[in-house]
Amino acid sequence: MEDPAVANPDQHDYPQHPDYPQHWEADILLRDGGTARIRPITPADAGRLVDFYEQVSDQSKYFRFFAPYPRLSDKDVRRFTHHDFVNRVGLAVVVRDRFIATVRYDRIDADGRPCETGTDAEVAFLVQDAHQGRGVASALLEHIAAVAQERGIRRFQAEVLPENRKMVKVFTDAGYTQRRSFADGVVHLEFDLEQTDRSLAVMRAREHRAEARSVQRLLTPRSVAVIGVSRTPQTVGRAILRDLLGEAPADRPVHAVNRNAEPGTELDGVPVHRSILDIPGPVDLAVIAVPEGAVPAAVAECGAHGVQGLVVVTAGYAETGPEGRDRQRALVRQARAAGMRVIGPNAFGLINTDPQRPLNASLAPRLPARGGFGIFCQSGAIGVALLEAAHKRGLGVSSFASVGNRSDVSGNDFLQYWAEDEATQVVLLYLESFGNPRKFTRIARRLAAVKPVVVVKGARHTGSLPPGHAVPATATGLRDATVDALFEQAGVTRVGTITELYDTGELLDQQPLPPGDRVAVVGNSDSLGLLTYDALLSAGLRPCTPVDLTTAATGENFRIALDVALADPAVDAVIAVAIPPIGTSAHAFMGGRLAAEDDDPAMGSDDPEIAAALLEAGQRARELGKPLLLTHLALTDLPARLRPGGIPAYAAPERAVHALAHAVHYAQWRRRTAEAEETARVPELDRIDEPGARRLVEAALSTRAAVAARTQPGGARITLPEADAQELLARYGIDVSPTMPAPDEETAVRAAETLGYPVALKATAPHLRHRPDLGSVRLDLTGEAGLRRAHRELDALLGGAAQAELVVQRMAPRGVDTVIGATVDPAVGAILSFGLAGAPAELLGDLAHRLVPATDQDVAGLVREVRAAPLLFGWRGAEAVDTGALEELLLRVSQLVDDVPEIASVDLEPVVVAPHGLAILGARVRVAPLPVRSDLGPRAMSTL
Repeated sequence: MEDPAVANPDQHDYPQHPDYPQHWEADILLRDGGTARIRPITPADAGRLVDFYEQVSDQSKYFRFFAPYPRLSDKDVRRFTHHDFVNRVGLAVVVRDRFIATVRYDRIDADGRPCETGTDAEVAFLVQDAHQGRGVASALLEHIAAVAQERGIRRFQAEVLPENRKMVKVFTDAGYTQRRSFADGVVHLEFDLEQTDRSLAVMRAREHRAEARSVQRLLTPRSVAVIGVSRTPQTVGRAILRDLLGEAPADRPVHAVNRNAEPGTELDGVPVHRSILDIPGPVDLAVIAVPEGAVPAAVAECGAHGVQGLVVVTAGYAETGPEGRDRQRALVRQARAAGMRVIGPNAFGLINTDPQRPLNASLAPRLPARGGFGIFCQSGAIGVALLEAAHKRGLGVSSFASVGNRSDVSGNDFLQYWAEDEATQVVLLYLESFGNPRKFTRIARRLAAVKPVVVVKGARHTGSLPPGHAVPATATGLRDATVDALFEQAGVTRVGTITELYDTGELLDQQPLPPGDRVAVVGNSDSLGLLTYDALLSAGLRPCTPVDLTTAATGENFRIALDVALADPAVDAVIAVAIPPIGTSAHAFMGGRLAAEDDDPAMGSDDPEIAAALLEAGQRARELGKPLLLTHLALTDLPARLRPGGIPAYAAPERAVHALAHAVHYAQWRRRTAEAEETARVPELDRIDEPGARRLVEAALSTRAAVAARTQPGGARITLPEADAQELLARYGIDVSPTMPAPDEETAVRAAETLGYPVALKATAPHLRHRPDLGSVRLDLTGEAGLRRAHRELDALLGGAAQAELVVQRMAPRGVDTVIGATVDPAVGAILSFGLAGAPAELLGDLAHRLVPATDQDVAGLVREVRAAPLLFGWRGAEAVDTGALEELLLRVSQLVDDVPEIASVDLEPVVVAPHGLAILGARVRVAPLPVRSDLGPRAMSTL
């Protein structure tokens, strides 16, 4: 019989109490990959609480109450269901509308008595025995701790019997700072609720295990059902059924479901059931291919039958508009309430090539070959292209997912799984949007430290969001420069096309990572070698002079030359170049002679001896830890000959070089990251006054103008007055060269006398700021006469001194003008930027970016990464500037925005870096209310 709460989880009998904290509700993943919901307990839960308690063993009851407690009295039920959501709070973990665990805190005073003002609370848990060991109590602890902190509680106390080792372990493993004592046969625990590095690491490790396990359950079901199998062979459901049957191991049942089937119906040799509830035995995975209107009933029956995961290929959801998005959210809520995860809707499906547990729950007509590529995409059409490209190249796949609207299971989940999957060696992603960019960066960085991650990001220039993709409002407008910075810091290799995705992935999968960027070019074509040489230079690599073996080269010539190149300690990688040997039909074709009908038809023939020489060299290259790859022309047979030896072959030198350049960059990132773990640090800086900075920001956000701005479209970013901005920056040792207003000549002269000559006179009005091309600046004014003359000139040129907002500023030492900025992206966090002021940054976009907080190595790389960096290091004989002072300034800006998250942006321009020291001539600071950091709270699944 259908459970109405599972069929529609929104129809709860919760009281519509104005104080009910709806935001405390959350979907969670448990240790075994199952889902559950955490929510506050209300008076309407009395029946659920009694039923729950009846399922708890006598021992667990004894551990909870320290005495036999067979049943709850009416008074107990009322006490445990009536809360004020401030001083007394109870949370429950719910699956299929039934409680499986509860937690409660009561605020107490110093003597342990109930109160309304203390900052301590007593906490107690109870978990049904059948659900112990699933990580339920750990998840509850994270959520009740977050609730308590929201209500002003700073410390939990708990009393546990010594023999209740499971609960003691929950508290001790959580990573909080704690104290333990033992008295009267009871363990007394106290722990602070402030997050620590250890508690955060514990939370993320648990998140990793749960998400990886949830994907593993989807890819390795013990039994599968297809709901929506039709008599018509060409329908989606029927096609998926055939694909599943074709790849199913002998011990995995595959079931068919059609609500209108007559008793005794069989399709493709499988009995057809009218409902999944009629299937004897468990079903782990259900593929839903019914019309959109029939999906809710199918999901309800799956939940009632205990299905663990759904692949919903049905369309008609968020991709159709707002009403469809509401249906999609309802679908996810319904599935999670029953403990199920969802691939889709509008999904292409799942593939697992494990020979022991193969699975083709997708629209792909065949199972790909087994191999090392884990592939994830959001588009069904791209999914088809990715699988077809792998097939044509002869490349193997470990697992594949095309998730459509990505309403629940996402790329982040699969990254967690592939980090543990030994069969996956390289991860290939096609992404069109980010649901959680912060989390993606964190997970991808950990994965990329051991396995390459290669990404094609769609909508690079438009920034448009594909229909159906559910993302936070903060992530809809990610700038492409932000995405690049995110990928760079996470070690993700970004490519532009599907072809380049496989070009790069194949090299990373088949060959060792290059130890450096020095490349030898060896082959039988001088022209092709020169093209390769030029491409290497353009890619920023360091090629050796090409070795031309001439077109008459034999396999032995190749073997000797490749052996010499590989043995050279000044070579880190080798590209072999090859054209057809003289005398073959392919060479004749290249020379302009079309083969006659009686000629050798093998247009792509090649010399097997050359292939043998390359295969031998490939083995030697692996032993030396240097990649070997081939670029060729008109040798269509050669790539297939080299495939068993894992030597990538490319039909154009540019493709080979781009793949190698990506591999070099990734290898360098791996080495830098490993070194940074040992040596990189965030230095302790002097002149840091965090409390003072916080007071200034809080004061700025409490002004009437700031409060009014919060109601305006686009949010509440407030630009601080110049004096306030300078005072705030000074709290972090960032000294801005002072300016004084010059509305008239006399005031300008007095300002110059105060500051000291020489001075500059410049306009600071928004439309004139940083626009010296408009004549708005006069420099090196050494005396009163020159200053007066300059003031009259700018007054006339710019429409009046007041309108131009003229100011006087002391001249800075000569140097290189740079620009430093830090901007908080709500989806990603704070991003530190650096470039040279003027045309390089504004016209050419020559800026480098790092995520905050930045280490000393991050800022050193930032300074050297921009293309115009040579100007800082003595270009054309100029004196090098003080990059040490510049790096320190970048560290100070990074620490400021990291310490005070209400700072929305900092812009320092220009920063004149001289041979000794620097001067900040302009600064702007904007502040905003503190954004919510979802990545620092308790574990919870997305509810978009």
